[in-house]
Amino acid sequence: MADKKPVATLSYNGKSIELPILSPTVGPDVVDIRQLYADADLFTFDPGFTSTAACESSITYIDGDKGELLYRGYPIEQLADKSNHLEVCYLLMYGELPTPAQLADFHQRITRHTMVNEQMHFFFRGFRRDSHPMATMVGVVGAMSAFYHDSLDINDPWHREVASIRMIAKLPTIAAMAFKYSLGQPFVYPRNELSYAGNFLRMCFAVPTEDFVLNPVLEKAMDRIMMLHADHEQNASTSTVRLAGSSGANPFACIASGIACLWGPAHGGANQACLEMLREIGTVDRIPEYIAKAKDKNSGFRLMGFGHRVYKNFDPRAKVMKESADEVLELLGIHNNPTLQVAKELERIALQDDYFVSKKLYPNVDFYSGIILEAMGFPTSMFTPIFAISRTVGWISQWKEMIAEKNLKIGRPRQLYIGEPRRDYVDVTRR
Repeated sequence: MADKKPVATLSYNGKSIELPILSPTVGPDVVDIRQLYADADLFTFDPGFTSTAACESSITYIDGDKGELLYRGYPIEQLADKSNHLEVCYLLMYGELPTPAQLADFHQRITRHTMVNEQMHFFFRGFRRDSHPMATMVGVVGAMSAFYHDSLDINDPWHREVASIRMIAKLPTIAAMAFKYSLGQPFVYPRNELSYAGNFLRMCFAVPTEDFVLNPVLEKAMDRIMMLHADHEQNASTSTVRLAGSSGANPFACIASGIACLWGPAHGGANQACLEMLREIGTVDRIPEYIAKAKDKNSGFRLMGFGHRVYKNFDPRAKVMKESADEVLELLGIHNNPTLQVAKELERIALQDDYFVSKKLYPNVDFYSGIILEAMGFPTSMFTPIFAISRTVGWISQWKEMIAEKNLKIGRPRQLYIGEPRRDYVDVTRR
């Protein structure tokens, strides 16, 4: 006799409802409430969906208590130490690490799609020169569906594959074009012989009047930034992509929706907010003042770049990013930059202060990535576009996983209605 599957029993209004318990491969069990409304005329209230699993996924797993992040089961620390961003892209998209032949083929397919349709260059002229690069990216990525008609059929596996490759390949080009446009500099075309991260750095910083020399330390740091941000479970932007995709929207529109969501300061703008805080502090001698504000619950001041909503321990990505930050600052010899001096001293104090240690407010990935990007020469307006480039493969992998579901349903969250009950219309002359 087979073991009876575990259930949770809900007693309500004199009736008992049995809800199945589902067990994941890793992580806490889940109560299946799909029949709750049909059986009990009830649904759940969970603002922010912080206690609700909206999908099944085999891509990424986070254990916030342990400080663990797994891509397809592989710890992020091992991937950051031994892999590279394009190999991680393959892993996230297809579920397994590639063979040498598979990786070479994937690398070539990405490389051969880095250019954008030449007519797309004219789009940029429609934006003000001081437009935020994220505003430009939302528009241009969404408009890709007007150019690549041969990859819009979401029910065709090959169309989905081609659209996925195109977006991973072209997002760095589009982001770099947005950056160049904001500077009033000419666009720089991609080069097939360069790495994914190296190509992006060249498109951002090269100028036609002189040769561009790619520094391998900066190239490695950029590759790590992209790899560490590639996916992060069902965060706000990923959930947005899935929700848009559930309606049958084309893949370019879905990714554009993810970029729009990522733009929010509570999501992708965290490293920008962190750097702006460091500039507000200004000098090392003012750090104690801001430390005191952070400890004062009534001050309203929040120390950006420390702690994490999911990780209740050290952010595993931050450990890797700190190594890159140290390497980049050492390479560039940045010792007199006031902002970076504040960052290093604030990091030192926070790692030793009993208040921060007891509350596990460790520097997170946003703290270190902002330092690295600032040192490389990127303005804060480019921090979130770089995040969008990095997260594109995660969005695509999640979108493809969702589209392949046998019983795909359009997303339709419920609500707790607190407005007026039914009432009759009153003629304007009687009000």
